[in-house]
Amino acid sequence: MQYDFNTIPARKGTFCVKHDMTREVFGTEDLLPMWVADMDFKTPDFILDAIRKRCDHEVLGYTFAPDSYKMAVLNWFQKRYGIATKWNKMHFIPGIVQGIAFVLQTFTVPGDKVLITTPVYPPFINVPHRTGRIFVSSPLKTVNGRFTFDFEDLERKAQGCKVMILSNPHNPGGTVWTKEELSQVGDICLKHKVLVISDEIHADLTYPEFHHTSFTTVSEAALHNSITFFAPSKTFNMAGLASSVCYVPDEEIRKTFFGFLDHNELSLGNIFGYYAAEAAFAHGEEWLQQLLEYLQGNINAAEQFLKENCPEITFMRPQASFLLWMDFRSWHLSQKDLERKLIYDAKIGLNNGTDFGPEGEGFMRMNIGTNRETVMEGLRRICSVRS
Repeated sequence: MQYDFNTIPARKGTFCVKHDMTREVFGTEDLLPMWVADMDFKTPDFILDAIRKRCDHEVLGYTFAPDSYKMAVLNWFQKRYGIATKWNKMHFIPGIVQGIAFVLQTFTVPGDKVLITTPVYPPFINVPHRTGRIFVSSPLKTVNGRFTFDFEDLERKAQGCKVMILSNPHNPGGTVWTKEELSQVGDICLKHKVLVISDEIHADLTYPEFHHTSFTTVSEAALHNSITFFAPSKTFNMAGLASSVCYVPDEEIRKTFFGFLDHNELSLGNIFGYYAAEAAFAHGEEWLQQLLEYLQGNINAAEQFLKENCPEITFMRPQASFLLWMDFRSWHLSQKDLERKLIYDAKIGLNNGTDFGPEGEGFMRMNIGTNRETVMEGLRRICSVRS
């Protein structure tokens, strides 16, 4: 079946964060929103059909995870990540950001240090800060057009930390970490008794020439010192459904964390989330393959357009995800002036680079999870206000 990624539904007026919260976020509604990591593509029919079928029953009462859902998750894990496991090592969670907060509440107390590598997805900074923890940043390095760790700095910073939050693949850069990189992270964290949270929500959006390595698979150190989060939400554009899952192979960590989830009545999920996730994992391979091909086309088109029209603006070519980490430093503007120029002159809404940490000064994040026409319009708007 050939899927259509050129035709996108009108989303404004549907209580959509990306399109209907622009005034709250940017101070104006008169802009093209290309910010929050939410694709504009229609959620696949096989997911919508599963929800409609469940609605035919006409009773939406208390629910629990069906065995068919569990099997679909386990089969996806084995096929996509090489993880052969049992459901008793997994647990439903309402969302990955919530899951990170739950880990911090379980294994840390206010005043404890949490290690992150920046620039990084803003909740990695915000959640520790808002819960009274202290985030410790180890800045990433850029080598050959991709991010990598500064392992000497990471080891220094790891001392005294209780937890590390790892973006795998990386957001906003789209870097797919190698097995060797992840293994070294695992060794450092085990040495300093730092529990690793591996956020792997963008794993399935890894492009074919690269290989996603789940953190737990790189070493015994990683296997027994980690909590890994996955979700179909970014991949299949169903972020409005609670459908995330955590994987905890170590028995002691699992007993503690699952105990927290169960004692706080976080075991039961959204009835539509279960059926939607099952449909995604059971029937989503072909749709995902075509999505990745389309997104790669967007990346190629964006790269060529900037090269021809605004060569001073570049971006880190993502190895995974539909996000571009764009470098505007050649414009020699303060971050505030850059943001103002893009919002009020170019009339485009991008994520502010400094929200990802101080290393984001001069950068913005652009969401290209939309049709090519919109991507090109966004880039035309940006280039129209070049200095």
